Amino acid sequence: MISRELSKEIIPLLHFFPCVAIIGSRQVGKTTFVKNLQELVNKPILYLDLEDQNDYEIISNNAQWFLTQHKDKLVIIDEIQREIKLFPLLRSLIDKQDQAGQFILLGSASPELLAKSSETLAGRIIYKELTPLTHFETLQYDFKNHWFRGGYPKAFLAPTDYLWQQWHQAYLKTYVETDLRMLGLNASPILISKLLRMIASIQGSVINYSMLGNALGISSVQVKNYIDFLEHSFIIRRLEPFFINVGKRLVKSPKIYIRDTGMLHSLLQINSYDELVANVVAGNSWEGYVIEQIISRLNSNCIPYFYRTQSGAEVDLCITKGNEIIATVEIKLSNTPKISRGNNESVSDLKTISNFVVTFDHSDYRLNENWKVCDLQTLYKDLEFLNLTRKP
Repeated sequence: MISRELSKEIIPLLHFFPCVAIIGSRQVGKTTFVKNLQELVNKPILYLDLEDQNDYEIISNNAQWFLTQHKDKLVIIDEIQREIKLFPLLRSLIDKQDQAGQFILLGSASPELLAKSSETLAGRIIYKELTPLTHFETLQYDFKNHWFRGGYPKAFLAPTDYLWQQWHQAYLKTYVETDLRMLGLNASPILISKLLRMIASIQGSVINYSMLGNALGISSVQVKNYIDFLEHSFIIRRLEPFFINVGKRLVKSPKIYIRDTGMLHSLLQINSYDELVANVVAGNSWEGYVIEQIISRLNSNCIPYFYRTQSGAEVDLCITKGNEIIATVEIKLSNTPKISRGNNESVSDLKTISNFVVTFDHSDYRLNENWKVCDLQTLYKDLEFLNLTRKP
């Protein structure tokens, strides 16, 4: 069992909110996570899995009567996106009982996607994402293995790279052929598979919807719609550009990443760590890995962006609080990083004081008056000092 950071947050939230939703992509460990909560809560737990036919029939046939009989328990409903018509009923039950810690909902769709098809539980629910295992949660393991295999627990802990690859292939097949359709995406599985592989091939690039559409033989509007679904089911991340007017012509399209690097490498058919470091995609993979690890630890009042201008100023990650950029992060696979003219121009444009270069191996030194070189561990400490991340 690998301890999850989210476990430190859940109990205080259950003492305040009537309903806590734990969302995240399939197979990140949501079910295992909640089944280990019993010793932490002070009342019985009732677990219902809507992928289990018996539980599904109970809920679909007589949910109100059944849930009312168990109002003294903490009721956990897994795969809530399969029965989103429950939301109005849950709202009614929550208001009648008027107590904290009534329900935990587990889902593989974002709040935005759920809200399109269900009555809101605003004011009664808080959503928390359980991500794949993070760098911080796997410090007892070799981080190279985490970068290559990604953070899905079964894939990360697979006894061989062959089984890791087989797991990802099976996962993607189920996700594309079943899960996306259940969430309402009406598209050919073959087309979505091609789109995912194309996104993997442009990891870390600015999105050109028209280019993707032309390659797939569909419109740019359709591409954007499909990418919306991929993002709302936690498979990809679109990193938006920083837009505050700094008197420059800014790049205004987002960059796109496959969030889990294990999935990225599987899509690109990179089958071992040695193959990864020899592959031209290694730098972009490392960039996406570091960005995902940083974002997973940011405080809720901090928003990540990238910065790029038409004239060539750029930085991989900007962390904002309010409308102010507090820190910038440039990500280099090299252990002897060189700062480009564009990186220095970005610091001049943004007038940031805390600027970091994250490298692959253990490093911690001042490159010049503007930039500090460090590894991920040191960066966590520096960002925590700046009050940008949650405390471990």
